[in-house]
Amino acid sequence: MMGFFQNLFKDNSQELRDLAKNAVLIDVRTTGEFQGGHIAGSKNIPLQEIPNRVNELKKLKGNVILCCASGNRSGQAANYLKKQGIPCTNGGGWMRLNGIVNS
Repeated sequence: MMGFFQNLFKDNSQELRDLAKNAVLIDVRTTGEFQGGHIAGSKNIPLQEIPNRVNELKKLKGNVILCCASGNRSGQAANYLKKQGIPCTNGGGWMRLNGIVNS
């Protein structure tokens, strides 16, 4: 049980920093949320559009890091995309991720 909590709360900042060097950042929040603030250079593909844009996502070069407000929607998107054969990482909340990739 302790391993579960260690994995749940582990700090993956360095892993994300390393991945971000050659990454495409996809923000899965709504267009309105994205327009209210986002990571510079990130691309907005709202969660509900992900299934219709799999072919587009398969063509991306580099690491794919997904983010949203808290990590919940980006986690859903990451799980779905992995099942479609697209390697990706849930970067969690966009504000935290912004601090990591721009530090």
